[in-house]
Amino acid sequence: MANEIGKWAFVIAAVISIITGIGAGLNQAWASNAWITAVLVVLGLTVGFVNITAREVQGFLIASVAVLLANGAGLASLFPGMIQFGAILAGIVVKIVITIAPAALIVALRSVYGFAAE
Repeated sequence: MANEIGKWAFVIAAVISIITGIGAGLNQAWASNAWITAVLVVLGLTVGFVNITAREVQGFLIASVAVLLANGAGLASLFPGMIQFGAILAGIVVKIVITIAPAALIVALRSVYGFAAE
């Protein structure tokens, strides 16, 4: 049951991230609403708490680092002829990072606690 909740939390977060990322890339004010950010953070925490098993920790944390690095890649400037496309891509990645970062924090803390408890 918990795995289903985590799966749906991730799917919902991905959909919200794509929609609001497009809005942010197009400079829509509603896409930067604090409630949207709060919902994405809560969904990320949910994924981190219930969806990542001990076997999946290493892969999840490596994937999380890749997403966080993509955020700093300057995606908006990669497409100089298509400024809106780059901005939309960067907006989507930022929204995904808002979800992944709290999940990665929870998974990393659980992993560190597991090492300390041994």
